Amino acid sequence: MHTNYNLPENIIEILNTNQRENDDTYQELIRQGGYVPPHMDLLIDAISALSMGKNVLLKGPTGAGKTKFAETLSNLFHQPMFSVNCSVDLDAESLMGFKTLTYEADKQQIEFVPGPVTSAMNGGTFLYIDEINMAKPETLPLINGVLDYRRTITNPFTNEIITAKDGFNVIAAINEGYVGTVPLNEALKNRFIVIDVPYIEGEQLKELIQTNTRLTNKSTIDLFVTLSSDLIRAVSQGKLSEDAASIRALLDACDLSVIIPPKRAILRSIVDKLEEGREREFVKNLADTLF
Repeated sequence: MHTNYNLPENIIEILNTNQRENDDTYQELIRQGGYVPPHMDLLIDAISALSMGKNVLLKGPTGAGKTKFAETLSNLFHQPMFSVNCSVDLDAESLMGFKTLTYEADKQQIEFVPGPVTSAMNGGTFLYIDEINMAKPETLPLINGVLDYRRTITNPFTNEIITAKDGFNVIAAINEGYVGTVPLNEALKNRFIVIDVPYIEGEQLKELIQTNTRLTNKSTIDLFVTLSSDLIRAVSQGKLSEDAASIRALLDACDLSVIIPPKRAILRSIVDKLEEGREREFVKNLADTLF
């Protein structure tokens, strides 16, 4: 597992020291991993921060692999990972859990069903908060105590004071500048180590396509790598929105191209997702040039 990343010896030692001891608790929540970092420093820095009990914030464009990055950290630490997908509808129940009516021996009783935050704290696991800047500003302060040195929260539904068990860590991800997102306030941002996650390019992208899609034709893989490079360049020049250069969308196109023509695969996976006609024509012209 570690040798695939060719990690330095001291980082391998950190992982071995901090890996969760083998038990059957939440084994299904240990993720598969597979993230291919454009720079190994990204992985080394994230491992170092988590091993010290620090929260990690993955910042980058959509489709750059932030979720896969978090899943790889779960895999490397052999740590189960609960997830929260943020939105404007996120509330305390979505984070902490909720009360429900149950029956035992024909008697009705109230039972608390734990949410991802309480489950991760009580289980000493990772907690992944995706698109954290999509949540309403008034919701996130609820977990400020979880994110600082206290690692403690009062459950508003049971009044129980919960202190996280050893092994608990928080990984969050944001896409900045998107509709519906809000800037993170300084109090929240200061509770994280920030890692900027860029798009994967070149040989790393080629390896990702080979290992994560069904596409095996080397010349076609090379063309998709070139297409991705052209899309990323166009995004940096302001000609396209970041959605156009999504690595996730590119991998979908690679998969589809095994069965349907590549240009149609690009149409379904990338072009038809774009809002502006000008952008759709730009990407179609790139595809026509290459394929």
